[in-house]
Amino acid sequence: MASVFPACSGSASLFQGRNFFPFATKGSCLHLKRSLSAKCVASLGTEISVPPAVDTFWQWLKEEGVVSSKTPVKPGVVPEGLGLVALKDISRNDVVLQVPKRLWINPDAVAASEIGKVCSGLKPWLAVALFLVRERSKDDSLWKHYFSILPKETDSTIYWSEEELSELKGTQLLNSTLSLKEYVKSEFRRLEEEIILPNRKLFPSPITIDDFFWAFGILRSRAFSRLRNENLVVIPLADLINHSARVTTEDHAYEIKGAAGLFSWDYLFSLRSPLSLKAGDQVYIQYDLNKSNAELALDYGFIEPNADRNAYTLTLQISESDPFFGDKLDIAESNGFGETAYFDIFYNRPLPPGLLPYLRLVALGGTDAFLLESIFRNSIWGHLELPVSRDNEELICRVIRETCKTALAGYHTTIEEDQKLKEAKLDSRLAIAVGIREGEKQLLQQIDEIFKEKELELAQLEYYQERRLKDLGLCGESGDILGDLGKFF
Repeated sequence: MASVFPACSGSASLFQGRNFFPFATKGSCLHLKRSLSAKCVASLGTEISVPPAVDTFWQWLKEEGVVSSKTPVKPGVVPEGLGLVALKDISRNDVVLQVPKRLWINPDAVAASEIGKVCSGLKPWLAVALFLVRERSKDDSLWKHYFSILPKETDSTIYWSEEELSELKGTQLLNSTLSLKEYVKSEFRRLEEEIILPNRKLFPSPITIDDFFWAFGILRSRAFSRLRNENLVVIPLADLINHSARVTTEDHAYEIKGAAGLFSWDYLFSLRSPLSLKAGDQVYIQYDLNKSNAELALDYGFIEPNADRNAYTLTLQISESDPFFGDKLDIAESNGFGETAYFDIFYNRPLPPGLLPYLRLVALGGTDAFLLESIFRNSIWGHLELPVSRDNEELICRVIRETCKTALAGYHTTIEEDQKLKEAKLDSRLAIAVGIREGEKQLLQQIDEIFKEKELELAQLEYYQERRLKDLGLCGESGDILGDLGKFF
């Protein structure tokens, strides 16, 4: 969806969804699995019934010295699928597991493998994704028991069918999903041409785009990114932990040096419980406090019912055809922005800092263009923090409201229809779609209402000219120009 400032302003503004490319995460990227088909539940005691593959995985961890009879948690079947269940009471900040670095799947593991040399020039996520696919196909892989418990897909929107994606019509999440899928496909084609096909001996098993999407989804949903010197690392066992909105801190993962067996020391991934738990409770963490519901859906395949997670991204752009493009770009860059700026609007929160000044800058033109002169360069952003002129303020209000109206017309349901649908028990993916589109529409209405109120206040606002005259003592408190100066206005 797009909206352009009228040509008379000499400026343009584009509003669209921001693409989420790998791996611009702001915390620990973990997973929320779809439920397994096995009919088993976690008991409230120390005996936890799990599918055979999970039990084999646990035995492997025992053999590797990762877990023992003292380990306070164990994998169990939970409403989300697989999770970590407390075997005994756990206090807040207690260590629940530690995994040695030799079992981590990260760029170092790739570099030390047979494909390390051919992957040396790749982006870290591409190298690790290719490593995951190759290791999964090997019968003798160190991680074979880990791979056996991984899902074939999650509810992330990158795995949705065309029919399922149609429920996201009009949403920014749909645009982000399609853009991300195209990006992954293009990266795979390049990887296939430059690495896989020229090195058939290293990749004897065929690698398909579906294989690559599986690996991409595993990384997107399970990789931690907050450890010291580690921007992308998958940690078996630790990645079974699920997300809860009840957890409001992110300081749960640590890298420490410690014993990794009877006679060895290694770096360990140490995970602490952010909550006090009783035996039988599921252990949770907070994946990322800053992610919107759209990002949660794209990365992990779930959303929170909390409306505060809903966001709508306004993408503003200084048009290259703007006669003042160079000046505006210089001002934007001097204040931490660029030719394009993204502003995430969250439900029931004030407009983000910088949005109104950037809007006023993009719309600046006509008789207001004198503010772009070099003499104002050090002070112009301060002037843009407040209304510049009625024409400028009226223009940004009109364009934003028209953009909201156009965006709202792009959805195939109303808010009321979405709310009615939510009263029924929905398939997990449909529930995500309904929640996302309802949230976006509510935010568009919120944005429209904010700028509608601004329109109603235009006559009462104080603009640059009046503020300047007051500073010079040439304008009274009521706005009247003092003395003979009035004849010039």
